Amino acid sequence: MDAFTLEKTVEGASEVKGPLMVLENVPDIGYDEIAEIELENGEVRHAKVLKSGEKAVTLQVFEGTFGINKDKTKVRFKGVPLKIGVSKKMLGRIYNGAGEPIDGLAETDYEDIRNVNGLPINPFMRQYPRDFAETGVSSIDLMNSLVRGQKLPIFSAAGLPHNELAAQIASQVKIKGATKENFGVVFAAMGVKYDDAYFFRKVFEETGAINNTVLFLNLANDPPIERLITPRVALTAAEFLAFEKNMHIVVIITDMTNYAEALREVATALGEIPARKGYPGYMYSDLATIYERAGRVKGAEGSITQIPILSMPNDDITHPIPDLTGYITEGQIVLSRELHNRGIYPPVDVLPSLSRLMKEGIGEGKTRDDHARVSNQLYALYARVKEVRNIAAIVGEEELGPKEKLILKFGEFFETKLVAQKFTERRTIEESLEIGWELLSMFPAEELTGIPRDVINQFYKPAIREKITKQFAEQ
Repeated sequence: MDAFTLEKTVEGASEVKGPLMVLENVPDIGYDEIAEIELENGEVRHAKVLKSGEKAVTLQVFEGTFGINKDKTKVRFKGVPLKIGVSKKMLGRIYNGAGEPIDGLAETDYEDIRNVNGLPINPFMRQYPRDFAETGVSSIDLMNSLVRGQKLPIFSAAGLPHNELAAQIASQVKIKGATKENFGVVFAAMGVKYDDAYFFRKVFEETGAINNTVLFLNLANDPPIERLITPRVALTAAEFLAFEKNMHIVVIITDMTNYAEALREVATALGEIPARKGYPGYMYSDLATIYERAGRVKGAEGSITQIPILSMPNDDITHPIPDLTGYITEGQIVLSRELHNRGIYPPVDVLPSLSRLMKEGIGEGKTRDDHARVSNQLYALYARVKEVRNIAAIVGEEELGPKEKLILKFGEFFETKLVAQKFTERRTIEESLEIGWELLSMFPAEELTGIPRDVINQFYKPAIREKITKQFAEQ
């Protein structure tokens, strides 16, 4: 048998620093190999190999190194990478960031044991995402549609309600063609406060979504290093459900910023040369190992749709975390502090938001034939709102002409009627399209230049146009 597959026990360590432990003169240890560290009081902690050389081996200790006496510990190298048990019975269960049950129920009867790093998908075997995924949130479904197999991140910031939006999407998302039996959600939270973790559990239990959800919770007081394995553990469960059990799985991961901070902490402890903002130079490829585990595979019925959520430090969309995420993923949903401060939930700013695969998942037979035209016309008009607001800030709203005032009124209704919706409100795509037509009907039909006349004749609402005209005449 190859030496790299054999278990090996070593007594004592040469150095303990931060989350790392260094052992010298330990040959034949493989990179990413898992190890168990037995303390002198019998406590067992877990670690994996970050560096393996002829002279020394560096371990990353998941539970942290506090209380470890380097001279009185035993390290057992297991000869294999980190693996977790997976099963369809994980649905409805709650686990910690390392995949251990924390819901007080019996240990899951696992069907298989899998490497948390997953298996790379052959690009040739990837199937292009084309099916609509309905989140129930109008600003996403109508303006930046999610497609089954897509990876579409949400760019948020500190203090914005991304946790609420994540829970809302998780509890009401539907995949076109999926049934209750072959649909599920894998939700992974990293570095969240106890009250946020309680909020997630409460929402899923009250809505009944917990029955089709696997929930992984890494709390803020859990070891930061555990955050590096949480998304991989969650995605391993998702891959099993999607490609072995033929299920359509939506994976929601929050907050990737906490993950990146843990990655920087380990890189700093290793003494690696930092790149932008102190993050390691390999952060791009590391994030790719998470994001690229979404998709569809030829010949497989199941799929993985991924919605990673990150909070942009200092509201900076050019920060390395959102910047690199944008390169890897297929668009972004951007939350606005301005809309949030005005009491609009969810505060989705549709102008900088983008879904690159939207055109593939909407239209006749998928959503509705007029979807793309309505979305494009609304986008063009809302972009005009921003321009007119800037002018009004300079000259005053009273100095604006009738057309500009109508644009401002449209912007107000767009944000309060289309973007804004209750946390418990789920809208179908048909309901969102109807709201869109109500907004477009504020304008004369001949000004809707992006929509064919036959489509306007079918959906345009003259009564709304008459009402708006009367209101402006009375002013």
